[in-house]
Amino acid sequence: MKLGSLKEGGRDGTLVVVSRDLGRAVRATGIADTLQRALEDWSNTAPRLVALSEKLAAGEAEGAFDLDPAALAAPLPRAYEFVDGSAYLPHVERVRRARGAEVPESFYTDPLMYQAVSAGFYGPRDPVRVPSEEYGIDLEAELVVVTDDVPMAVTPEQAAGHIQLVGLVNDVSLRNLIPGELAKGFGFLQSKPRSALSPVFVTPDELGDAWRDSKLHLPMLTHVNGKWFGAPEAGVDMQFNFAQLVAHAAKTRPLSAGAIVGSGTIANEDTGLGASCFAEQRTVETLRDGKPSTPFMSFGDVVRIEMLDRDGNSIFGAIEQRIERHDS
Repeated sequence: MKLGSLKEGGRDGTLVVVSRDLGRAVRATGIADTLQRALEDWSNTAPRLVALSEKLAAGEAEGAFDLDPAALAAPLPRAYEFVDGSAYLPHVERVRRARGAEVPESFYTDPLMYQAVSAGFYGPRDPVRVPSEEYGIDLEAELVVVTDDVPMAVTPEQAAGHIQLVGLVNDVSLRNLIPGELAKGFGFLQSKPRSALSPVFVTPDELGDAWRDSKLHLPMLTHVNGKWFGAPEAGVDMQFNFAQLVAHAAKTRPLSAGAIVGSGTIANEDTGLGASCFAEQRTVETLRDGKPSTPFMSFGDVVRIEMLDRDGNSIFGAIEQRIERHDS
């Protein structure tokens, strides 16, 4: 089942069920007005949404319409929680090695995670607006999962059962602001603006055998200005799977229905598969050449992030965004 939200009905959008080929949709307002409301009563709404999805597939859904990706907001236009991990340690190892730092042993057993911006997400076709190119504008192609209500102190095995939806995120970073903020010892703030979510989220069963061990075993495909940027394998070199990440986030507090948990930038030991962020590309260049040669993003650049199934079909739809100047 694939779910999205139209840019209508207020800040939280209007919930729609979307066809497998992403071409058709039907409003689900008779079941739940918004995806957030559906997740808060998931045991009751999910079977009804599945039935509506089956009707849509059979051409029997009343009110079905052709779907324009530009009409979609983020599936969750805002969420109560967004916590983002850094589960791909090749990325962490390279970044630290480039600045002459060792990776602490704890990083291999205890996930890195921070509290990200959740008050609003860009839709998949919304521009990314930034006040200055000097901030070091970067994309980060990542996977996310969405949970129902997760009790505090769940085990990873229990946490796996609370993962209800999977999607993509462009976790925008302002790299030149990060060092100063981290040096204060209090984490990210100005360096992490709003992120963008994929056109749809999907239930794990929609992913078939590509979803196993709470990981998604497919490449993450990124293009910048129409040129291939990277396609690292999301199921490879992921030190902590999503069940472990959810359990980590819930160690000392419950997670509310609709909580979004991110994987961190997808990266592999094999650098020939390209990158999922400019910081990774620049780190590879620094280790190879002594300095980076690829600049961060500029106004007018366009990023496209997508994941295809083994038959070449888009699973979540594409995040496609232009970088634009924010004029106050």
